[in-house]
Amino acid sequence: MLDRAGLIAFFDAHGVDHATTDHEAVFRVGEGEGIKDGIPGAHTKNLFLKDAKGRLWLISAKDDTVIDLKRLHTVIGSARLSFGPAELMVETLGVTPGSVTAFGLVNDTEGRVTFVLDKALADADRVNFHPLTNTATTTVSQAGLRRFLAALGRTPIVVDFPTLTVVEA
Repeated sequence: MLDRAGLIAFFDAHGVDHATTDHEAVFRVGEGEGIKDGIPGAHTKNLFLKDAKGRLWLISAKDDTVIDLKRLHTVIGSARLSFGPAELMVETLGVTPGSVTAFGLVNDTEGRVTFVLDKALADADRVNFHPLTNTATTTVSQAGLRRFLAALGRTPIVVDFPTLTVVEA
């Protein structure tokens, strides 16, 4: 399992430009408002979910996006969704609750987690995620995010959450 330093080394090895800002631990979206003000780009919320058939899902959305979990399963082709257990989060993404991040996909070497990306993030010039710890925020360009996902062999399901439609898969 990679940690923050390993993730940064992965970025460097794959030509992903990045900038990281250290800050106090942030566990929920609303807690980081003052911190976000000083970090340009789209900020995120990330949900680690498990469906009724045992499939694992990671949803990365813009921090102010409304996610209707009761209806999302019909859009992404999953069974009913609920929050995944912390033990599975650690096992698959190498992160603990409060530190969930798209960058955790670097640790999902078996491809157990299906990645769903908010169209608002897919369209943003720069995006911000925790670098496997909630005491920092790492900014990458859209090209950098795509380069990161390509290095992992991942193609996200891109969802327009306001209309609850898949726009890219």
